[in-house]
Amino acid sequence: MPPLLQWLPRYLLPSVLSILATYVMLHWTQRRALKQEIVPDMPVPKLSGTGKTAALGIATTAIVLLVSSAMDMPTAIAGVVTAAVRADLRKERPWNTVKGISWGVLPLVAGLFVLVEALDKSGLIRTIASLLHDETERSANWTAWGAGIIIAFVSNLMNNLPAGLIAASAVHSAHGSDQVTSAILIGVDLGPNLSVTGSLATILWLTALRREGQQVSAGTFLKLGFLIMPPALLLALAGALVFPWT
Repeated sequence: MPPLLQWLPRYLLPSVLSILATYVMLHWTQRRALKQEIVPDMPVPKLSGTGKTAALGIATTAIVLLVSSAMDMPTAIAGVVTAAVRADLRKERPWNTVKGISWGVLPLVAGLFVLVEALDKSGLIRTIASLLHDETERSANWTAWGAGIIIAFVSNLMNNLPAGLIAASAVHSAHGSDQVTSAILIGVDLGPNLSVTGSLATILWLTALRREGQQVSAGTFLKLGFLIMPPALLLALAGALVFPWT
């Protein structure tokens, strides 16, 4: 992991390009829905004290992660502290917060790590590392393009968590170039925008939406993902490989 001040300029342009591409495609695909009349006098509820505490906790977590990234401070610590403060202010038992956690996701995450370990024992990661090393020797630039695109789609077949772990192990073993590493990281981050199964964050968000009565089918997500993910991915890769800022 590069230091923060090296990370920001390296991924600033790819981030801006991917965000713009996603915004433009969302605006274009959702233009009919956006044309619907908006009620002008919609009452805006005031943010409660616990809501303000949660917002402050989220902002504090972001700052803590930026400041202490070099210290490997886990996000969970800041999250637990925020939840504890919120529960104390509302004088409620922690059990309510515990019940709201999507516990069914934990076995899924554990299984993904088991999958990665099994692939490592089978020798697949060594084979990928060897292939990556040979192709990088031939052309680092084209290997980076190919690796970024491939890992983006693979992340939807097996989730980007194990895909990222496998790719990280392979790149480390192959002593991959900065170009290849950057492209794979971009693919792991943007690829999951294609399908529901691509990212753990997507699964958690859809679970939260269903609690509020909003249903988003896998087919609907996939149709939109096919329009949104590829442009964002290709532009981000171009920003990192064609116009590197490092």
